[in-house]
Amino acid sequence: MVIPDFSGRSRLDACPGALQMHSAADGGLARIRVPGGRLTAAQLRELAHAAAAHGTGVIELTSRANVQVRGLRSETGAGSGFADRMARAGLLPSPTHEKVRNILASPLTGCDGSGVVDVGPPAAELDRLLCARPALAALPGRFLFALDDGRGDVAGLGADAGLLPFGTGEAALIVAGADSGLRVPLDAAVPALLAVAEAFLAELAPLAARGTTVWRIGELPGGPAPVVARVRAALGLRSGEPVRLRPAVRGPVGVIPGRDGRAALGVTVPLGRLTSAQAEVLAGVAASGEVRLTPWRGAVLPGLTRPETETAIAGLRGAGLVTGPGSPWDGVSACTGLPGCAKSLTDVRADAATAIATAATAATVASGSGPGWSPRSESGQRPPAGSGGRSGGEGRDAAGGGTLPVHWAGCERRCGRPRGRVVEVVATGDGYRVDLDGRSLTCADIEQTAAAVAAGRGEK
Repeated sequence: MVIPDFSGRSRLDACPGALQMHSAADGGLARIRVPGGRLTAAQLRELAHAAAAHGTGVIELTSRANVQVRGLRSETGAGSGFADRMARAGLLPSPTHEKVRNILASPLTGCDGSGVVDVGPPAAELDRLLCARPALAALPGRFLFALDDGRGDVAGLGADAGLLPFGTGEAALIVAGADSGLRVPLDAAVPALLAVAEAFLAELAPLAARGTTVWRIGELPGGPAPVVARVRAALGLRSGEPVRLRPAVRGPVGVIPGRDGRAALGVTVPLGRLTSAQAEVLAGVAASGEVRLTPWRGAVLPGLTRPETETAIAGLRGAGLVTGPGSPWDGVSACTGLPGCAKSLTDVRADAATAIATAATAATVASGSGPGWSPRSESGQRPPAGSGGRSGGEGRDAAGGGTLPVHWAGCERRCGRPRGRVVEVVATGDGYRVDLDGRSLTCADIEQTAAAVAAGRGEK
């Protein structure tokens, strides 16, 4: 399917899957959808084995709680063998719908009693019904569903179709990343989400007749309003006062007590990259048999007893994963960088690791308003998305009270940038430029970059 943008250029909708891989600088890239972020321990082990046998031996976690494997050697050799293994593991239930099964769910739902409703079952039902409707296979690979359990963690992550339940037996229907104002009974939640997807496809039809199309509801020429109108008419939904959604900037880390004497363990995966060996350890300590991936490129192990929690913490720490808050890896993300992406100017992941190791040196720089920070008005570049609605002190995450997240990018495309207010570290070819709230600091070496990042994040 050809996807022209509205500047007159066109490009293919090449969002990868397990069957249709993307050709990257380091080989084939396969992306496996994990609806609700839920894997069995056995599926994670099979992913680890397949990544080692067919690719680089690394499993990358994505901002949609999916996984991808790089370095697949050919689309007809290792690639097809990899897809066969995914199908046997139950990770490819519908070849026709594989790229549209993008479903976020609150990672801690049903674990700690903080949500209004456990959205695990409706997320599974949404996946089943989505795959059962042939017409919905036409959805673009970037269309996103989100089921928030009421705690507000995934509602603000920009879903095309999502739900935020209230304690009244109803949920706000999210369309194009915002509350549409429509209110849905909880027992009609899944049909409402499918109705949004069908309304979007109906709006695409006249665009296709003119030779154009879009990937997301927010990109429609009329915005989300026509989709909302179609859904309101089809389902007869009532309206309520829209609520403001805010993106959560980081996932759960550490031990989260539950109401039944068991706990969940939130795990930070540095830069969202699991080696096959680390994935084996993670699967091995998942005593409940389930691993939940998060849209912050981490994981949650639900349903652990106290001894199981202690065993898991020891094993994961030994494997180089983070099981408690306060780690310098918390909130740090990066694009692929070299050698995986030919557009990148440098190996950003290696540089991010070096910067974290030199964080103590960076602490000599004052907070984000310190020396060297300057407006970027002369460059004509926009401030980072989401900066206009912030509150709280400089360099602090107002939603979570901690330091701001930071994203390392190998070029100006800034692939993988989280939503909301973020310290952006962008490679320039001669070093890095650190951007925050329309100001920037140009850095010639990694020590200066690490100091500027610490300043922007509010670290002393």
